[in-house]
Amino acid sequence: MTSALEKQYCSEQLSAREAQRLAQFIAWGPVVFQVGRIMLKWGLLEALRQAPDEGLTRQQLCLKSGRSDYAVKCLLEASLSIGLVLTDKAAERFTLSKTGWFLLNDEATRVNLDFVHDVNYEGMFHLEEALEQGMPAGLRHFGSWPTIYEGLSSLPQQVQDSWFGFDHYYSDSSFDQALQIVLGNDARPVRTLYDVGGNTGRWALQCVAFSPQVRVTVVDLPQQLAMMQQNISGKPGAERISAYAANVLSDQAMLPESTPDAIWMSQFLDCFSMEQITAILLKARRVMSADSRLYIMETLWDRQRFETATLCLTMTSLYFAAMANGNSKMYNTADMEQCISEAGLEIETIHDHLGLGHSLIVARKKQ
Repeated sequence: MTSALEKQYCSEQLSAREAQRLAQFIAWGPVVFQVGRIMLKWGLLEALRQAPDEGLTRQQLCLKSGRSDYAVKCLLEASLSIGLVLTDKAAERFTLSKTGWFLLNDEATRVNLDFVHDVNYEGMFHLEEALEQGMPAGLRHFGSWPTIYEGLSSLPQQVQDSWFGFDHYYSDSSFDQALQIVLGNDARPVRTLYDVGGNTGRWALQCVAFSPQVRVTVVDLPQQLAMMQQNISGKPGAERISAYAANVLSDQAMLPESTPDAIWMSQFLDCFSMEQITAILLKARRVMSADSRLYIMETLWDRQRFETATLCLTMTSLYFAAMANGNSKMYNTADMEQCISEAGLEIETIHDHLGLGHSLIVARKKQ
């Protein structure tokens, strides 16, 4: 656990009054969320951002947003309570607060907000059922698939946009550094790489762009591979990317038989239970040689420099519980070490703080 997390999680940080207010904030959490979302969607926060220093009156905000006085008044008063806006003593003019500024301008916050609203919000009503039954009870809001991954290509377009926006935002920020670690080591050249759980092929495309010698095999579900092939079609290096259909949870499904130089799993293992992770890693070990390396990129919650990042990660675990599959989460280092060891592998090194908080675990066969 990092020092920032130890400070926050190992001793009480709040006064009694602060703790009471936070408890009420939690009680009204779904309402707080919708207030913030609507203030963004209706352009009220943006109008305040562009306002002169003295701010805007409620009537001016009504005119700029085209909304009724009743609606704007309700939202402004709630926004005062949750800290999105500030006002003068007479409550006649309103200005944007620091929190409102971050909600409006911080890309991570906007990505998270869209993900929560479009993908999670209605299904999260069934979180208790999901935790009790170990199944994604909230997913039936969208369809009858056993996990979200089988249905990803069939989700409404706005839901897909927010899902992929969330997934790509956090992974893409780490790719440049990860490419140097995986493909930039002259002492261990990589000519064959398995991208397990390759999704839309974004990593595969970056690999073939980075290295003219590497050939990438994307291993994923047939539905995902269809999306991947459509995404890479006609792009430079696509001829060095091949597809291998496999449900890695199936006892019969194995990785391609030839021995790869590298196996890549990015934001993949958090989609499975620890027992399933161990089984997947055993399949990876089966095709590895002593010289092969397994690269596991994950946002481990206990290795974050800032507690806000850990908050986002531990909340994401509940998406996996209610919506994705019902049995996985964002793991910590000890969890991942246990799975790696049980699969007959060992950690060679861990590269921390890639991009927005990823750790890249480099593993090999046990010596």
